[in-house]
Amino acid sequence: MGLQVGIGYDIHRRAAGRRLVLGGVTIPGDWGLEGHSDADVLLHAIGDALLGAVALGDLGRHFPPGDPRWKDVSSLELLRLIRALLAGRGAAVVNVDATVVAEEPRLAPLREAMCLNIAQALRIGADQVSVKATTNEGLGAPGRREGLAALAVAMVELP
Repeated sequence: MGLQVGIGYDIHRRAAGRRLVLGGVTIPGDWGLEGHSDADVLLHAIGDALLGAVALGDLGRHFPPGDPRWKDVSSLELLRLIRALLAGRGAAVVNVDATVVAEEPRLAPLREAMCLNIAQALRIGADQVSVKATTNEGLGAPGRREGLAALAVAMVELP
């Protein structure tokens, strides 16, 4: 079949009293994101991109938010399960490119750790993972600091 590409997007509201997890890295602070799992928008966008690349639906199909098995689960574990689904189809991850949209926190010092977490969960090299960050210049929900969003593109190779 060759190469196939998927795209993913996720957004979560800010929530006081929850921990903020992005790319599997816990970021110190007094707020996190609302969600059934750990609400890692970056990994959710990547997961959706990977699932989309092989036409397996989206995160909600495989990990329904009402299912107690996924309550507070690490999104790194979800990413590992997605990688296993892809492997079951003979698909191999070629690369992942993702962008977090957030006015805060600054992600540059954490980018390397995020890339490494993602690479390990997907069993690929860190040089096959790109994580970037941008602001929304004060526009929309992320710009008003009401939440964080992420976009991702993933390429997979199928036999």
